[in-house]
Amino acid sequence: MNVKIIFRVLGFLLIVEGVAMLLAFGIALIYNEYDQNSFLISSGISIFSGVLLVLLTSGTRKEIGRKEGYIIVSFVWILFSFAGSLPYIISGTIPNFTNAFFETISGFTTTGSSIVSDIEALPHGILFWRSITQWLGGMGIIVLSLAVLPVFGIGGMQLFMAEVPGPTPYKLSPRIKQTARALWIIYLGFTITETLLLWLGGMSLFDAVCHSFTTMATGGFSTKQASIAHWSSPFIQYVVIVFMFLAGTNFTLPYLAFKGNLKSVFKDEEFRYYTLFVTGFSLVIFAGLLFSTGRDGEQAFRDSLFQVVSIITTTGFATDDYLNWIPILTILIFVLFFFGGSAGSTGGGIKIMRIVLLLKNSYYELRRMMHPQAVIPVKFNRRSVDAKIITNVLAFFIFYLIIFFASVVLFTILEPDMESSMGAVATCLGNIGPGLGNVGPAENFLHIEPLGKWFLSFLMLLGRLELFTVLVLFSPSFWKQ
Repeated sequence: MNVKIIFRVLGFLLIVEGVAMLLAFGIALIYNEYDQNSFLISSGISIFSGVLLVLLTSGTRKEIGRKEGYIIVSFVWILFSFAGSLPYIISGTIPNFTNAFFETISGFTTTGSSIVSDIEALPHGILFWRSITQWLGGMGIIVLSLAVLPVFGIGGMQLFMAEVPGPTPYKLSPRIKQTARALWIIYLGFTITETLLLWLGGMSLFDAVCHSFTTMATGGFSTKQASIAHWSSPFIQYVVIVFMFLAGTNFTLPYLAFKGNLKSVFKDEEFRYYTLFVTGFSLVIFAGLLFSTGRDGEQAFRDSLFQVVSIITTTGFATDDYLNWIPILTILIFVLFFFGGSAGSTGGGIKIMRIVLLLKNSYYELRRMMHPQAVIPVKFNRRSVDAKIITNVLAFFIFYLIIFFASVVLFTILEPDMESSMGAVATCLGNIGPGLGNVGPAENFLHIEPLGKWFLSFLMLLGRLELFTVLVLFSPSFWKQ
């Protein structure tokens, strides 16, 4: 194993994080608030540590193998979260280390679960830092590095394979560097467009930028305690709905659309199922809200669509507290906790592609039992799916459910309320944000015991890296030559 290249890549990424802290320092400087020094000191520590690691590992072999890729991808989130918690601790906004780490890893993994009880009391620099941690984590710090590391002669295909969410990574270009650049151009373009629309809709420029960061990252951190519900403007809420939906799609599709290949977008089977699930759940919940509440038709439609898109894309914004809905509607929202966005999106969860493949394989298995001699392959986008992929999807689904149920059992020791335990585990494992019970949309995670926060932080990492990338590190065979 090439240990030096692991530390070298982590060093480069620490420098990237230090530069991001300087952006937050600029915001603190503009608003002339007390958090300025915290970003200067934190940035200095990150950049100095990164430069030191790079210098100490100069002259090492540049190749990154599969093992190195898994280790880098897993540990960079932990390292970034340790360093990223410094501004909270030094500024005194979150003086407790456990709470600061929880808030930071929740940001970088785009989970959006928070321990902050009064968000609007935070200085602008800290609010911006919360948002930018999600924006960087959304497309993936590793994907960002793919556009940078080749400059230093370091290849990154193994990093891309280990980090990109979904059953299979999508390459928009034969070269990985061009793929990363294309992804980031699309990501940045959507972010700028949403910022302008939210600004025109009545948000301040600062709020528009922060919410665009966390929308495109499907993260859900807000600058307001009431989240998007702070703005009663239907225009703002519909804009957020549209961009949450886009962030939950495979980023290959916007690339094809911009290239003028719209036919491929609408032919994509995952996109069609994704749209179908959003539409179906929204209409059912819309009907339920009309039947059970006195709200008018447009508001009921907007509230149902917003919550469905927010949860299925694992963004976690809220305009209504779904815990106050009739039980059947809350159950439907909880079911969406296990869906997730499309493969190749910034969303978490199981992913639409896996769910579709599971449903198809189950249906075809019934047909195979009725026709034992027939060869009935599972097809996706009119192509037969390799049996290895089906096996991988089944294994992922089983592991996901085992981890969920085992974690709920363990977490009930710290949180005896079963509803809250299920909500906390499901939302952290799925990188969603709000859960059920004491961690619902109107609550936060501050009351959870320190051990529980570390446990949930681990679940966030597991969910963000799609289980296997982290679990493989616990296999003894992984560390053998």
